Amino acid sequence: MKAFLTLFLIASSYIACGQMKVNKDAQSKLKAFIKKSKFDAEPATSFNGLSHANLKPQFNSLLNAAAKDFLVTAAHQPTEEKFQQDIGKGLSRFNPFNLQLDSEDQDRICGYFEELMDCVGLQSSNGKLNEWRYGFNPPKKQ
Repeated sequence: MKAFLTLFLIASSYIACGQMKVNKDAQSKLKAFIKKSKFDAEPATSFNGLSHANLKPQFNSLLNAAAKDFLVTAAHQPTEEKFQQDIGKGLSRFNPFNLQLDSEDQDRICGYFEELMDCVGLQSSNGKLNEWRYGFNPPKKQ
């Protein structure tokens, strides 16, 4: 009985802390994300490349910084809340460039954040992507 109680308390604290089980290959996926070139034209989509090509190196760095935030979170007691904070911090890095981003650029940035979320197994940005992209998070349908 004592062992059961101990196991129950450990499981309860794990759940209470909100620790998240990340994909087992999250580290390698995030490292691959960092290495790949971003904001290139994608013929299979409507994205023709970054509207201000001169910003590409800087935007790559901003996305790589977000991926590194995800790497740190994934390696140290990851929680959904911490990943949400990483998303918010990562998106805010693009705020100084809002006037230089066209809608396709903004969509592509959101797409990259969705890729980061997929790397770790995060199901939702809790509206952070919609809020950054459109200025609001639409209400959920009942």
